[in-house]
Amino acid sequence: MNTSASLSGKTILVTRPLDQSKGLIELIRASGGVPVAFPAIEIKPPTNTERLEGLLNRLDQFDLAIFISPTAVARAWDRIASSRVWPKALKVAAVGQGSLRALNERGLTDVIAPSGQSDSEALLAMPALLDMAGKHVLIFRGEGGRELLEQTLVQRGAQVEYAECYRRAKPDADIAPLLQLHRNFSAIVITSREGLSNFREMLGSAWPEFRTLPVFVPHERIAAACHDAGMDNVHITHGGDADMTQAMIKFFQP
Repeated sequence: MNTSASLSGKTILVTRPLDQSKGLIELIRASGGVPVAFPAIEIKPPTNTERLEGLLNRLDQFDLAIFISPTAVARAWDRIASSRVWPKALKVAAVGQGSLRALNERGLTDVIAPSGQSDSEALLAMPALLDMAGKHVLIFRGEGGRELLEQTLVQRGAQVEYAECYRRAKPDADIAPLLQLHRNFSAIVITSREGLSNFREMLGSAWPEFRTLPVFVPHERIAAACHDAGMDNVHITHGGDADMTQAMIKFFQP
Protein backbone atom coordinates (compact mmCIF):
# COMPACT_ATOMS: atom_id res chain seq x y z
CA MET A 1 0.00 0.00 0.00
CA ASN A 2 1.49 3.33 -1.04
CA THR A 3 1.11 5.68 1.92
CA SER A 4 2.52 8.79 0.25
CA ALA A 5 0.26 11.82 -0.03
CA SER A 6 -1.36 10.56 -3.23
CA LEU A 7 -4.81 11.76 -2.18
CA SER A 8 -3.55 15.12 -0.97
CA GLY A 9 -6.25 17.75 -1.25
CA LYS A 10 -8.99 15.17 -1.84
CA THR A 11 -11.98 14.89 0.50
CA ILE A 12 -13.63 11.47 0.33
CA LEU A 13 -17.17 10.86 1.59
CA VAL A 14 -17.47 7.36 3.09
CA THR A 15 -21.06 6.09 3.45
CA ARG A 16 -20.21 2.62 4.74
CA PRO A 17 -21.56 1.59 8.19
CA LEU A 18 -19.38 3.05 10.93
CA ASP A 19 -18.02 -0.23 12.29
CA GLN A 20 -16.92 -1.25 8.77
CA SER A 21 -15.32 2.03 7.72
CA LYS A 22 -12.38 2.40 10.12
CA GLY A 23 -9.83 0.59 7.94
CA LEU A 24 -10.74 2.51 4.81
CA ILE A 25 -10.74 5.82 6.66
CA GLU A 26 -7.24 5.10 8.00
CA LEU A 27 -5.95 4.26 4.51
CA ILE A 28 -7.45 7.40 2.97
CA ARG A 29 -5.89 9.51 5.72
CA ALA A 30 -2.52 7.73 5.36
CA SER A 31 -2.62 8.53 1.64
CA GLY A 32 -3.04 12.23 2.33
CA GLY A 33 -6.78 12.44 1.83
CA VAL A 34 -9.47 13.79 4.13
CA PRO A 35 -12.08 11.10 4.90
CA VAL A 36 -15.56 12.20 5.98
CA ALA A 37 -17.70 9.47 7.54
CA PHE A 38 -21.44 9.71 6.89
CA PRO A 39 -22.88 6.22 7.44
CA ALA A 40 -25.91 5.50 5.28
CA ILE A 41 -26.62 2.27 7.16
CA GLU A 42 -26.89 1.77 10.91
CA ILE A 43 -26.24 -1.70 12.34
CA LYS A 44 -28.65 -2.76 15.08
CA PRO A 45 -29.30 -5.98 17.06
CA PRO A 46 -31.46 -8.61 15.36
CA THR A 47 -35.20 -8.65 15.85
CA ASN A 48 -35.26 -12.23 17.14
CA THR A 49 -32.36 -12.74 19.56
CA GLU A 50 -33.87 -15.91 21.02
CA ARG A 51 -33.75 -17.69 17.67
CA LEU A 52 -30.12 -16.64 17.20
CA GLU A 53 -29.17 -17.94 20.66
CA GLY A 54 -30.91 -21.20 19.90
CA LEU A 55 -28.91 -21.66 16.70
CA LEU A 56 -25.65 -20.89 18.49
CA ASN A 57 -26.48 -23.57 21.05
CA ARG A 58 -26.82 -26.05 18.15
CA LEU A 59 -23.56 -25.18 16.37
CA ASP A 60 -22.30 -28.75 16.81
CA GLN A 61 -25.13 -30.00 14.55
CA PHE A 62 -23.85 -28.11 11.48
CA ASP A 63 -21.23 -29.16 8.92
CA LEU A 64 -20.49 -25.69 7.55
CA ALA A 65 -20.91 -22.11 8.75
CA ILE A 66 -20.87 -19.32 6.15
CA PHE A 67 -20.30 -15.68 7.07
CA ILE A 68 -21.75 -13.13 4.66
CA SER A 69 -19.92 -10.01 5.88
CA PRO A 70 -17.39 -8.68 8.42
CA THR A 71 -20.36 -7.35 10.39
CA ALA A 72 -21.83 -10.86 10.54
CA VAL A 73 -18.50 -12.12 11.91
CA ALA A 74 -18.27 -9.37 14.53
CA ARG A 75 -21.87 -9.55 15.71
CA ALA A 76 -22.00 -13.35 15.80
CA TRP A 77 -18.62 -13.68 17.48
CA ASP A 78 -19.60 -11.33 20.31
CA ARG A 79 -22.38 -13.74 21.22
CA ILE A 80 -20.41 -16.93 20.57
CA ALA A 81 -17.40 -15.87 22.64
CA SER A 82 -19.59 -15.03 25.63
CA SER A 83 -21.32 -18.42 25.74
CA ARG A 84 -19.32 -21.22 24.12
CA VAL A 85 -16.28 -22.46 22.19
CA TRP A 86 -16.36 -22.75 18.39
CA PRO A 87 -16.73 -26.47 17.47
CA LYS A 88 -13.45 -27.81 16.07
CA ALA A 89 -15.23 -29.96 13.48
CA LEU A 90 -17.34 -27.10 12.11
CA LYS A 91 -15.94 -25.89 8.78
CA VAL A 92 -16.04 -22.17 8.01
CA ALA A 93 -16.54 -20.21 4.79
CA ALA A 94 -16.57 -16.49 3.99
CA VAL A 95 -18.10 -14.68 1.05
CA GLY A 96 -15.27 -12.16 0.74
CA GLN A 97 -11.80 -11.14 1.86
CA GLY A 98 -13.14 -8.75 4.49
CA SER A 99 -15.02 -11.55 6.21
CA LEU A 100 -11.98 -13.81 5.84
CA ARG A 101 -9.75 -11.28 7.61
CA ALA A 102 -12.32 -10.83 10.37
CA LEU A 103 -12.41 -14.61 10.94
CA ASN A 104 -8.61 -14.87 10.86
CA GLU A 105 -8.40 -12.16 13.53
CA ARG A 106 -10.60 -14.32 15.74
CA GLY A 107 -8.41 -17.40 15.35
CA LEU A 108 -10.22 -19.20 12.51
CA THR A 109 -7.52 -19.72 9.89
CA ASP A 110 -8.77 -22.68 7.80
CA VAL A 111 -11.46 -20.71 5.98
CA ILE A 112 -13.02 -21.41 2.57
CA ALA A 113 -13.12 -18.08 0.70
CA PRO A 114 -12.78 -16.85 -2.89
CA SER A 115 -9.55 -14.96 -3.57
CA GLY A 116 -10.90 -12.72 -6.31
CA GLN A 117 -14.46 -11.49 -6.58
CA SER A 118 -16.26 -11.22 -3.23
CA ASP A 119 -19.82 -12.44 -3.66
CA SER A 120 -22.05 -15.48 -3.34
CA GLU A 121 -21.39 -16.53 -6.94
CA ALA A 122 -17.64 -16.72 -6.35
CA LEU A 123 -18.04 -18.72 -3.15
CA LEU A 124 -20.51 -21.13 -4.77
CA ALA A 125 -18.01 -21.80 -7.56
CA MET A 126 -15.40 -23.13 -5.12
CA PRO A 127 -14.88 -26.93 -5.19
CA ALA A 128 -15.59 -27.29 -1.45
CA LEU A 129 -19.19 -26.17 -1.97
CA LEU A 130 -20.07 -28.21 -5.05
CA ASP A 131 -21.02 -31.50 -3.36
CA MET A 132 -23.35 -30.53 -0.51
CA ALA A 133 -25.62 -33.57 -0.38
CA GLY A 134 -26.71 -34.22 3.21
CA LYS A 135 -24.75 -31.27 4.62
CA HIS A 136 -26.26 -29.00 7.26
CA VAL A 137 -25.27 -25.36 6.65
CA LEU A 138 -25.68 -22.28 8.85
CA ILE A 139 -25.47 -18.86 7.16
CA PHE A 140 -24.57 -15.91 9.39
CA ARG A 141 -26.00 -12.71 7.92
CA GLY A 142 -28.11 -9.63 8.58
CA GLU A 143 -31.87 -9.73 8.31
CA GLY A 144 -32.98 -9.95 4.69
CA GLY A 145 -30.65 -9.92 1.71
CA ARG A 146 -30.02 -12.12 -1.30
CA GLU A 147 -31.27 -15.71 -1.30
CA LEU A 148 -28.95 -17.08 -4.01
CA LEU A 149 -26.56 -18.78 -1.61
CA GLU A 150 -29.29 -20.60 0.30
CA GLN A 151 -31.23 -21.54 -2.84
CA THR A 152 -28.18 -22.94 -4.64
CA LEU A 153 -26.97 -24.93 -1.63
CA VAL A 154 -30.44 -26.45 -1.23
CA GLN A 155 -30.41 -27.40 -4.91
CA ARG A 156 -27.08 -29.14 -4.25
CA GLY A 157 -28.64 -31.22 -1.47
CA ALA A 158 -27.87 -29.20 1.66
CA GLN A 159 -30.14 -28.23 4.55
CA VAL A 160 -29.72 -24.50 5.21
CA GLU A 161 -30.65 -22.29 8.15
CA TYR A 162 -30.08 -18.55 8.66
CA ALA A 163 -28.48 -17.09 11.77
CA GLU A 164 -29.55 -13.46 11.42
CA CYS A 165 -27.27 -11.68 13.87
CA TYR A 166 -27.96 -8.04 13.04
CA ARG A 167 -30.33 -5.80 11.13
CA ARG A 168 -29.72 -2.76 8.97
CA ALA A 169 -31.56 0.54 9.36
CA LYS A 170 -31.49 3.99 7.82
CA PRO A 171 -29.73 6.36 10.24
CA ASP A 172 -31.58 9.35 11.63
CA ALA A 173 -28.76 11.76 10.82
CA ASP A 174 -28.56 15.52 10.37
CA ILE A 175 -27.55 16.20 6.77
CA ALA A 176 -26.98 19.94 7.28
CA PRO A 177 -23.19 19.58 7.92
CA LEU A 178 -22.92 17.39 4.82
CA LEU A 179 -24.66 19.98 2.65
CA GLN A 180 -22.30 22.66 3.89
CA LEU A 181 -19.33 20.52 2.83
CA HIS A 182 -20.68 19.18 -0.45
CA ARG A 183 -18.58 21.45 -2.69
CA ASN A 184 -15.44 20.14 -0.99
CA PHE A 185 -16.04 16.48 -1.79
CA SER A 186 -13.85 14.86 -4.44
CA ALA A 187 -15.49 11.40 -4.43
CA ILE A 188 -17.97 9.14 -2.65
CA VAL A 189 -17.56 5.54 -1.47
CA ILE A 190 -20.77 3.47 -1.59
CA THR A 191 -20.54 -0.20 -0.65
CA SER A 192 -24.11 -1.53 -0.95
CA ARG A 193 -27.32 -0.94 -2.86
CA GLU A 194 -29.18 -0.44 0.41
CA GLY A 195 -26.63 2.18 1.45
CA LEU A 196 -27.15 3.98 -1.85
CA SER A 197 -30.93 3.93 -1.44
CA ASN A 198 -30.70 5.26 2.13
CA PHE A 199 -28.20 7.93 1.10
CA ARG A 200 -30.54 9.21 -1.62
CA GLU A 201 -33.48 9.30 0.80
CA MET A 202 -31.44 11.09 3.45
CA LEU A 203 -30.32 13.75 0.98
CA GLY A 204 -33.76 14.27 -0.53
CA SER A 205 -33.82 17.28 -2.83
CA ALA A 206 -30.05 17.71 -2.38
CA TRP A 207 -29.31 14.41 -4.18
CA PRO A 208 -28.50 16.09 -7.55
CA GLU A 209 -25.67 17.98 -5.83
CA PHE A 210 -23.93 14.68 -5.06
CA ARG A 211 -24.76 12.30 -7.91
CA THR A 212 -22.28 13.98 -10.30
CA LEU A 213 -19.32 13.15 -8.05
CA PRO A 214 -17.04 10.18 -8.85
CA VAL A 215 -18.30 7.17 -6.91
CA PHE A 216 -16.24 4.10 -5.97
CA VAL A 217 -18.04 0.78 -5.40
CA PRO A 218 -16.90 -2.82 -4.75
CA HIS A 219 -19.23 -4.71 -7.10
CA GLU A 220 -20.98 -4.61 -10.46
CA ARG A 221 -24.44 -4.83 -8.87
CA ILE A 222 -23.80 -1.69 -6.84
CA ALA A 223 -22.38 0.04 -9.92
CA ALA A 224 -25.57 -0.78 -11.84
CA ALA A 225 -27.69 0.67 -9.02
CA CYS A 226 -25.57 3.84 -9.09
CA HIS A 227 -26.09 4.16 -12.84
CA ASP A 228 -29.83 3.70 -12.34
CA ALA A 229 -29.71 6.51 -9.77
CA GLY A 230 -28.17 8.86 -12.33
CA MET A 231 -24.52 8.54 -11.29
CA ASP A 232 -22.40 8.38 -14.44
CA ASN A 233 -18.87 8.56 -12.99
CA VAL A 234 -18.80 5.08 -11.39
CA HIS A 235 -15.65 3.04 -10.65
CA ILE A 236 -15.68 -0.63 -9.60
CA THR A 237 -12.91 -1.83 -7.29
CA HIS A 238 -12.68 -5.56 -6.59
CA GLY A 239 -11.07 -6.45 -3.30
CA GLY A 240 -10.76 -4.77 0.07
CA ASP A 241 -9.99 -1.36 1.51
CA ALA A 242 -6.48 -1.24 0.07
CA ASP A 243 -7.78 -1.86 -3.46
CA MET A 244 -10.46 0.80 -2.98
CA THR A 245 -7.85 3.33 -1.85
CA GLN A 246 -5.45 2.47 -4.68
CA ALA A 247 -8.25 2.89 -7.21
CA MET A 248 -8.92 6.39 -5.91
CA ILE A 249 -5.20 7.23 -5.96
CA LYS A 250 -4.96 6.06 -9.57
CA PHE A 251 -8.06 8.02 -10.56
CA PHE A 252 -6.77 11.26 -9.10
CA GLN A 253 -3.19 10.98 -10.39
CA PRO A 254 -2.40 13.63 -13.00
